Amino acid sequence: MAQEQEIKNRENRPPREGREGRPREEGRRDDRRGDRGDRGRPEGPPEIDLDKLISDSLYLDNQAHGIVSRMRDMDSATKSQLRRLYNAVRRACRAPENERQHQFVMLRARLAYTIARHSLRSLDQMEKLLLQVTRKNDSRGYERFRDLFEAIVAYNE
Repeated sequence: MAQEQEIKNRENRPPREGREGRPREEGRRDDRRGDRGDRGRPEGPPEIDLDKLISDSLYLDNQAHGIVSRMRDMDSATKSQLRRLYNAVRRACRAPENERQHQFVMLRARLAYTIARHSLRSLDQMEKLLLQVTRKNDSRGYERFRDLFEAIVAYNE
């Protein structure tokens, strides 16, 4: 009820004034958004399908190429940052089976931190995939995630 009243109040307000005391131009904000719709953010690449990644090597290769090309377009990721993350993935894969899921949970936290700290938005897909892999808790999924990361490091060289 209060929300409806607030909306009505906004509709009845006079237009805001710009810097020179004139009302703002109508539709100006929409022009800046472009064709992004109501969300205000561009839609990212589709999520990586874990089952397809496990069963199809060509799909893995295509995903690696796609991520590397987005990295080159969007980010300034250094090879050493990727290499450090890849080494952490390899260590997590070598962990004993009863520790592996915990290692991958911590790896996801480390990946999230690295993405945020260095603005590596092209690796968002990897973070989502890592969540899927960790939830599934299957050794084949962990190995395929490692293979994908290895391919990304190789194609980024």
